[in-house]
Amino acid sequence: MSEITEEIRVYGTVQGVGFRPTVYRIAKTLGLRGEVSNDGQGVLIKVVGDRSTIDEFIEKIHSERPLLANIETITRHQLPNQNFADFIIAPSTTNTVSTQIAPDAATCSMCKSEIFDPMSRWYRYPFTNCTHCGPRLSIIKKLPYDRQNTTMANFHLCSECQENYSEPLNRRFHAQPTACHVCGPKAWLERADGKPVTADMFSMLDDVDAVCTLIQRGMIVAIKGLGGFHIACDATNEEAVQKLRHRKRRPDKPLALMARDIEVISEYCHITDAEQKLLESVAAPIVLLQKTIVQQLAPSVAPGQNTLGFMLPYTPLHHLALRRLDVPIVLTSANFSDEPQCIDNEEAREKLSEIADYFLIHNRPIFNRVDDSVVRVIKEVPQVLRRARGYAPAPINLPAGFANISPILAMGSELKNTFCLLRNGQAILSQHIGDLENNLAATAYEKTLNLFLGLLEAEPNTIVVDKHPEYLSTKLGKDLAVANNLKLIEVQHHHSHIAACMAENGLDIDCKPVLGIALDGLGYGEDGSIWGGEFLLADYRGFERLGTFKPVAMIGGEKAIYQPWRNTYAHLVTAFGLDFLKDYEDLELFNFFQTKPLATLNQMMEKGINSPLASSCGRLFDAVAAAMGICREFCSYEGQAAINMEALATEYLLNDAKEIEGYQFNMLKLDTDSKFPLTYLEPQPMWQSLLIDIKQSASPALMAARFHQGLAIAISEMVAELHQSCEFNQVALSGGVFQNKLLLSGVSDRLFKMGLEVLTHSQVPPNDGGLSLGQVVIAAARE
Repeated sequence: MSEITEEIRVYGTVQGVGFRPTVYRIAKTLGLRGEVSNDGQGVLIKVVGDRSTIDEFIEKIHSERPLLANIETITRHQLPNQNFADFIIAPSTTNTVSTQIAPDAATCSMCKSEIFDPMSRWYRYPFTNCTHCGPRLSIIKKLPYDRQNTTMANFHLCSECQENYSEPLNRRFHAQPTACHVCGPKAWLERADGKPVTADMFSMLDDVDAVCTLIQRGMIVAIKGLGGFHIACDATNEEAVQKLRHRKRRPDKPLALMARDIEVISEYCHITDAEQKLLESVAAPIVLLQKTIVQQLAPSVAPGQNTLGFMLPYTPLHHLALRRLDVPIVLTSANFSDEPQCIDNEEAREKLSEIADYFLIHNRPIFNRVDDSVVRVIKEVPQVLRRARGYAPAPINLPAGFANISPILAMGSELKNTFCLLRNGQAILSQHIGDLENNLAATAYEKTLNLFLGLLEAEPNTIVVDKHPEYLSTKLGKDLAVANNLKLIEVQHHHSHIAACMAENGLDIDCKPVLGIALDGLGYGEDGSIWGGEFLLADYRGFERLGTFKPVAMIGGEKAIYQPWRNTYAHLVTAFGLDFLKDYEDLELFNFFQTKPLATLNQMMEKGINSPLASSCGRLFDAVAAAMGICREFCSYEGQAAINMEALATEYLLNDAKEIEGYQFNMLKLDTDSKFPLTYLEPQPMWQSLLIDIKQSASPALMAARFHQGLAIAISEMVAELHQSCEFNQVALSGGVFQNKLLLSGVSDRLFKMGLEVLTHSQVPPNDGGLSLGQVVIAAARE
């Protein structure tokens, strides 16, 4: 059979994952000649052999691809015959960047075995890695992904590591961060007070092992990890946890946990097969798990919650530090509340000395800040709540119609920000950036955006922003568009939520409209008011607002987000009028309101002074929770009241098999200028029943369960009502409120029984962390 020469291009996540050695091995096994190399577009192969063997070669590249590789497409075309004496791995070349950046990956089983093997030269080496695991996004400066383009550039390989790096059949072949005790980064312990650390202070193998002893003694340790610093302490030591919370200024928000292995976690939480698979995956995210009642952690770890956020060790450093620990540790991001995570050693020493007693520091620089991802399993399907380490920046393949659109950059939202680049039919989302209300976070956003665009050599033609004029991301996007003479597109917040859900569920660009239900705290509406409980008949290009929650004043504006009682009062006045308190003088809630400046509040609502109307489902949750006595006076983080109420409702439903009757909502219609009348959910009957329950001293857990049940029914009945006059077969559920497992399950089950297809999130968060994906596909469709 005559020989031919082919050029084969492999696109996708194919650099830094052991792809070239795999190609080399397959080619050598099949007796092919040629070469394989990296370039800006991915992996380039030139191969000489007969056609049938090259076909088999392509099949094996697909079937035997490395664990971390993701092949998007393979193209091939015939070249004039070329002479190759053997098959080799050629040096990388530089051209236009279109390849993908691999996410950071948790330690593989082989590297883990080596760090605990006294006969291995990687024994107890905290930076052991190979092509199957280790840092990627966190260390890369530019593409192609070669050592000189990472923060490992200044660590020159010793002779043994160089031999591994150069041997095509070694799993460390071109593993860019590979190193050992001799030539690689080092970790060391420091005291926060600047005093020297003496060896006789601890019984320890090395400084990493000393962390275990310090934590056992109740100390707080700042640990430099993969994508940033963390703060650690013993999660069973209430005094240590309280001390950490006080120093970090984080009074209530649940703290992330890490445990040595699955067995330790199982002592504190129920773990399903799907949850264990996530915990042990290469992404190794924080997974929200249901608590058990057998073993208890310090009460301050997650106050008011029946779930715990656990992760397993994902670097050798973490494996080594936790080796002797039989209990979980708190491992929360090293920062003061709402500030970005520290990544620089000097910055950490300066900022964290008020929080930590000790530092475990290393000298491998972190180039890109990467937080831990957070995932929850609902009905055996993972729901990403924060997309960062292990997931970002892996691209999301967009459905039909998005392939041939010029690059577009979407700037994301104000809270839980991510930005998104559309290129070559793929959406590349940044890692979780955080809330841009803080100046430091805003600076980090600009830095990360510039790094990203430079790394991918991206030159977008269009900038997409949220319609809210005061979002920092909107302002920056407008400035970017003006400075570079780029097209600017403004997109409505809740339409973006629905479009994101549509895109990740594979709906093509010309799909029929879906009914989108977007429930969140707030977003800027088309009419300039605040929306947050919306029923939209939507495709990618536009939407019609069919339904909403009844608008209620947010007394004090933003203050209402963190003082839930304001929402309770506004709702009750809206439902029953200013004299409602006369009917409930015997309630403790009445006495509470008497301590507030009611005359001023009434005037604010009556005259619309800093009391914008909002159709917000999130604020309804806050109002109900505060009425029941949950976080009534103050929330220390957004959504705290709603999260605590969900925990109470879940506990009641798990422990009480009796059927409960949900609180009732009414549906009313308003005539509008649009094609359809606007239907809205009226909560007045719900409030009537809730106040009766409060008067009768019903348990908060029962009331929370009745509210969740009633709201799920009301939403489903609204869908049924709208379905009578509008044509749709799919319902997309999005927005931060649908992080609520009870509500999402309750609504989904009812819609499914109605014969409707329900679209939910799994790849990007339902909260504002997924908003940039929706923005980018809306702009693409309009283009």
